[in-house]
Amino acid sequence: MKFLLVALNAKYIHSNPAIYSLRAFAGKEMEKHIELAEYTINQQVNDILADIYQKKPDAIAFSCYIWNWKEIQELLTEIPKVLPKTDLWLGGPEVTYGAEKLLKQYPQVTGVMIGEGEVTFRETVREYLEEKDFSKVAGLCLKEGYTKPRELTDLTELPFLYGDLEPFENKIIYYESSRGCPYRCSYCLSSIDKKVRLRNLDVVKKELQFFLDRKVKQVKFVDRTFNCNHQHAMEIWKYLLEHDNGVTNFHFEVSADILNDEEIALLNQLRPGLAQLEIGVQSTNEETLRAINRTMNVERLEGIVAAIRAGGNIHQHLDLIAGLPYEDYESFQRSFNRVYEMKPDQLQLGFLKVLKGSEMEQRAREFGICYGSQPPYEVLYTNWLSFDEVLFLKKVEEMVELYYNSDQFEHVLPFLVKTFDSPFAMFEQLAKYYEEQGYFLQSPARSYRYQVLLNFALEYDAEHADIYKELLTYDLYLRENVKSRPGFCKDLTTEAYRTFASGFYKTEEEQREYLPQYQEYHWKQLWKMTHLEVFDYPVWDIELLIAQGRLKEPQGILFDYKDRNPLNYEARTVRI
Repeated sequence: MKFLLVALNAKYIHSNPAIYSLRAFAGKEMEKHIELAEYTINQQVNDILADIYQKKPDAIAFSCYIWNWKEIQELLTEIPKVLPKTDLWLGGPEVTYGAEKLLKQYPQVTGVMIGEGEVTFRETVREYLEEKDFSKVAGLCLKEGYTKPRELTDLTELPFLYGDLEPFENKIIYYESSRGCPYRCSYCLSSIDKKVRLRNLDVVKKELQFFLDRKVKQVKFVDRTFNCNHQHAMEIWKYLLEHDNGVTNFHFEVSADILNDEEIALLNQLRPGLAQLEIGVQSTNEETLRAINRTMNVERLEGIVAAIRAGGNIHQHLDLIAGLPYEDYESFQRSFNRVYEMKPDQLQLGFLKVLKGSEMEQRAREFGICYGSQPPYEVLYTNWLSFDEVLFLKKVEEMVELYYNSDQFEHVLPFLVKTFDSPFAMFEQLAKYYEEQGYFLQSPARSYRYQVLLNFALEYDAEHADIYKELLTYDLYLRENVKSRPGFCKDLTTEAYRTFASGFYKTEEEQREYLPQYQEYHWKQLWKMTHLEVFDYPVWDIELLIAQGRLKEPQGILFDYKDRNPLNYEARTVRI
C-alpha cells in the first residue's frame, strides 16, 4: 500500500511542513507506506499529473491552501482518469470549512481531514492497512457525514520534522513552537482556535540547537502570535542570544504593542540579523480595529517599534490590510502615513482575503464586502472602498514594493518625501507617473528604476536636481559596485578624480588604514573590489542634508562590499 502526501507550494524556496509532520507522526511502522511529493504552482498541471501517475499511489492526500486550491481542483478532475482506483483525500485550511459541500462537488474524493491532521492521518493510514473502516476515525468528513470531532493534539508529542535537512536545501525552514491564538481577529482562521498550546521549552531548545549547529540560513516560526506567552518568548529569545552561531536568522510574527520593557531590552541585545519581527498593524483606524475584534494600542505600538528600531539590530516588517470595514480611501491613507512614519524596514500593503470559516466571511454582507469567488477570495470593493480605489491601491502597493521594500532607495526617498504632503501622496503620485509613462505594462529594469525615480523627482522638485543625482548615486553604490554608471552619475574619467583615487589606493596599500580585510591585495585590485566616490553634499545624513540646503562640502566616500549591514545588505561606508 502506498499513500502519497502532495504539496503544491507557492515558490520553490517554500516547503510544506504539514506533510512532513503527518509522515513523521505516523511513526516508523507506517512510514514505509508513505511517500511525499512537493511541487510548485508554477509547474504545469499536466507535468504534476504525470509525476503523480508514475508513482502509482493507492491513495493521495492533498495539502490545500488558498494559493494552491485552483491547481488541486484541476488535479482532482484529471487524476481519476489515469488512476481510477486511487483514493483521493483533502486536508488543510482551504477545505476544513464547507467540507460537505466539497464532497458533493467532487464525488471522486473519498474524504476530507478536518483541522489538525497528524492523529487523523495516522489513523486513516492504519485503516488502509487493517479494516479500511474510515467511519471509526475521528476528524473526518465522509460522504456519509462527519465522524466524531478530533481532540486537539499535545504539541510536544509531535516529532521533529528536520532530522534530514537534504530536502530543505536552499529552502526556508518553518518551525512551530505553539498553535492557536488568544486573539479574535475576524479575518484570521487562527482566531477560531483560541486555546494556545505550547511545545515544551526543553524540546524547543534542543530542536533550535539542531538548526544552529548546522548553520541553517533562516528559520521562520509559524506561531501566529509568538509573544502571546511572555515566559515562552523570553526563554526562546534568551536561548538564541546565548547560542547564536553568527549566521542563522529567526523570523517571528509578534503582537508588538504587548511587548514589555524586559522583552525589548532582550531583543536589543541580539546580534544584528539574528531576529526579524513581522508585526501586523492592519489599520490605525480605531473604528476599524473594533469591527475586526483587534485589540491594539496604536500609540504604544509606535513607541515600541521606535524602541526596537533604536537598537539598530532587528529588521521590522509592518503589515497593513486594505479593504477592512470602516476604512475608506482617506482613512487608509492615514493608516499608511502613520505606519510609514514608524520607519519599518518593510511596509507590506496587503488586501483583505475573506477566508472560509472566518468571522469576516459571516459578516461580509453586513459590511458590504464583495470578494472574489475563487482563491485567494480577495476584496473587490466594500461599503467604504470602491473597486476603482482597490485597483489603484494595487498600483500604489507595487510602487511601495519597488521603491521602499526593495531597500534600494533608502536615502533618496526621505529627501523626496518632503516635497509631498504625505508619504502616501508621494507613492500615489509615483503610481500615476508610472501609469502615464506606461511602466505598469512594461516595467523598467531594476537598474533603470534609479533613472525613473530621478525623472519623477525632477517633475516636482527640479531645484534640487544635483542633490537627487548624488542621493541616487549613493543609494546605487550602497547596493553594488556597478561598473556601468548611469548617466546621472558624475564623470569618473577625469584626471582630477583618477589622481585622487589612485593616490588613495596606493596609500591604502602601504598603510591599510581603511580596508584591513584586504591585506593580500595590491592597490589596483583594491580599486576594483571597492568603490570611491566624491560627493558635494552630505547624502549619508539626510537630516544634515536638509538642514544645510545647498551648502556644498565635497567629501570622499569609500564603499566596502566585503562588510555589509546584515539588515539591509548595504556596503560599509567610510568618509575619506
